[in-house]
Amino acid sequence: MAKLYFYYSAMNAGKSTILLQSSYNYRERGMNTLILAPELDDRFRVGKVTSRIGIEGDAVAFNTADNLLSISLEHHQSDPLSCVLVDEAQFLTRRQVRQLSDICDQHNIPVLAYGLRTDFQGNLFEGSEHLLAWADSIVEVKTICHCGSKATMVLRIDAEGRPIKDGRQVQIGGNERYLSVCRRHFKEGMSQRSDGELPLLDDDES
Repeated sequence: MAKLYFYYSAMNAGKSTILLQSSYNYRERGMNTLILAPELDDRFRVGKVTSRIGIEGDAVAFNTADNLLSISLEHHQSDPLSCVLVDEAQFLTRRQVRQLSDICDQHNIPVLAYGLRTDFQGNLFEGSEHLLAWADSIVEVKTICHCGSKATMVLRIDAEGRPIKDGRQVQIGGNERYLSVCRRHFKEGMSQRSDGELPLLDDDES
């Protein structure tokens, strides 16, 4: 039976790079993949998954009203799919997470979803909450805070680099708006290392 995988992290951990590499691995072996990406993430181009290191791939854009099972089956019928991959999976709805699980359970097609776990206030996104509940396999993609510890949280910052505590949950942005930090510096609202502070690596990171 195919499985639903959820790969989560803070920002800038390389999730999109891993997604594109996974899709490439399938295609290199003559298998077909479908990449899904939310249309609200328009930092680069709608219908594209673009990594910070400059590689990109075509994707089918979707919104919260779309049925991802139906979209996947439409592609599967014209060219059988070996895998479905979802970028920015935190923006999925509860219903869409259920639809992804149906792709696995009813049609034996593995689904690999990549996304953030929590927002800038430390709360779970809807898609991430239900992926954590429904996924067969949950994998953390690690990145580091400015102090060298593992980053697990995301700070939203203003133009001067000061943390923003209030606002709507979804606000699209990149390094100019968000920083990945450890839990301690998230609680302290520290977006950069203080003068004289040396980076310390956790045991997991050394």
